[in-house]
Amino acid sequence: METRDQMIGLGRPMRFDGGERLLREGEHGSHVFLLLSGWFKVLATTEDDREALMAVRAGGDIVGELACFDAQPRVATVVAAGAGMAKLISRQDFLASLALYDDAAQAVMRAVAGKLRWATRRRQEFGSCAVATRVARVLGELTRVYGRPCEIGVSIGVSLTQPELAALVGASEPSVHRVLRSLREQQVIETGYRRILVRDVPGLSRIAGTDWGTAPLIALPQPTPAIPPLPRPSRRPT
Repeated sequence: METRDQMIGLGRPMRFDGGERLLREGEHGSHVFLLLSGWFKVLATTEDDREALMAVRAGGDIVGELACFDAQPRVATVVAAGAGMAKLISRQDFLASLALYDDAAQAVMRAVAGKLRWATRRRQEFGSCAVATRVARVLGELTRVYGRPCEIGVSIGVSLTQPELAALVGASEPSVHRVLRSLREQQVIETGYRRILVRDVPGLSRIAGTDWGTAPLIALPQPTPAIPPLPRPSRRPT
């Protein structure tokens, strides 16, 4: 999320409504989006030609950087989950800022490394962990990174359906439904229409078998410019 502070001076702001696509899997393109506010879903096509939820992104995250680095087709689709703002940054501006500002380059590298670690953990857990453990770990990760404290717990602000959560967990929808019901019965979570509230973060941590239950939540940073804007490119981004 610190990427936003490093690159806030670049690009042009754009508003997106729920369901609008920022990036489309398979397309060629070299620009990136710096997410400023709102929630965004990262989708990928499965072998049976369905779009499955692979990750959730929020204000402060950056998307589309891989195609910018290697000029290959997009590997995923990014869709706004509701109203949100993002800045479109051309490849020229993006790479120039990384070359000029070490802090910006390090922030982007940390963001890419975090995504790789998340993908690696999911691959490892899919084959070795019980569904309940995987559900708890996914909910815990969303809580730790994107959670917003409220009076009775921590709210996971992004709107997720059970099929989408099942895709994130890598399990069948009925299996995830049973785990969520068990967590509700234990008063670890509350669920509503596309809403999840974690009432007992340490309890969720114990079920997940992790130690983030007592770790501080990561607050979404406020957009404060850290580097000056670069000159606007002479042509539209490709």
